[in-house]
Amino acid sequence: MPKLVLVRHGQSFWNLQNRFTGWVDVPLTEKGKEEAFKAGELLKDIRFNVAYTSALTRAQETLRIILEVIGLQIPVIKDQALNERHYGALQGLNKDRARQKYGADIVHLWRRSYDIAPPEGESLKDTAARTIPFLERAILGDIYEGNDVLVVAHGNSLRSIIMYLEKLTPEEIIKVELDTGVPIVYEMDKEGNVLNKEIRKH
Repeated sequence: MPKLVLVRHGQSFWNLQNRFTGWVDVPLTEKGKEEAFKAGELLKDIRFNVAYTSALTRAQETLRIILEVIGLQIPVIKDQALNERHYGALQGLNKDRARQKYGADIVHLWRRSYDIAPPEGESLKDTAARTIPFLERAILGDIYEGNDVLVVAHGNSLRSIIMYLEKLTPEEIIKVELDTGVPIVYEMDKEGNVLNKEIRKH
């Protein structure tokens, strides 16, 4: 059975600084690189045929390290459809400062609601509107052909994919937290249904 593996990129500098990152291209910290290395160690048993990542450096670098550790050279498809949710006016802002500026309740609403977007930004629903068509068209296309697929992307783009794969409601998906550099391994059938899910940690 084909496998679909999702990995959130390793820690970035703005993760470390507790800032809204969104589409800003921020590199990995040393800890982030180490998380990517560990993810590679945890995935050495899977011989991926193809990998997908976003247009952002932190995800691409995480993927590069993972493939290096596994010792694989495979096609890598980079697409903006897998980018993190766009945080609009919040991008670059420290999350504590954002709470002071806009109020804790409204910032919590922007971060944890399904369909309420921050100013000039995207909601999770908006993110899913670009992520899911790409998933159906490209990523699941490889699954239908029996390929093992690795996707390295971002907290919210991966949340939208998980919502689709696991058939979660908006209320369920907003409670899902994804740790950086922790692989989620789905065993799939060739119709794109999930048969088994495993979260791999050291």
